[in-house]
Amino acid sequence: MSFCCGASMIGTKGTLKHIRTQIHNVPLLFCPVCHRIEVHYLVENEYEILAEYAHGDGTDEVDFQEYVDTKDQSRLYENCVNHENEDPMDVVRNQIDMALDLLIVAKHLEDNEWREQLLKRLKVLVERRTKLRSKNKSIK
Repeated sequence: MSFCCGASMIGTKGTLKHIRTQIHNVPLLFCPVCHRIEVHYLVENEYEILAEYAHGDGTDEVDFQEYVDTKDQSRLYENCVNHENEDPMDVVRNQIDMALDLLIVAKHLEDNEWREQLLKRLKVLVERRTKLRSKNKSIK
């Protein structure tokens, strides 16, 4: 699993900008707590090569999927607990459950620093859950 600041990262695809070139459909990992984004480690080298070539050619936009074989999509995100196409409320609930499980471990290990980090992550996730609930109520 890919982790960031106490939460598992979500598998997704997105657009990244490399200098002046936008690269679309790049496999990414996204942290639901701190919003950090990173290129998926299985395609990181391909991304860097494509980005340098596209920039060197002066290309404004390029589609990652056109140049890099990503046929084995399931392998890319098999270690992700959540994916972008899931219901946001399910993602947040899952992240809260995992953080609570880790909090039990941190308490058992008497690791106060880790415990404090997890409590901060839980606070952010609970706030996000509250916003999603209020958003869902206003839609109904």
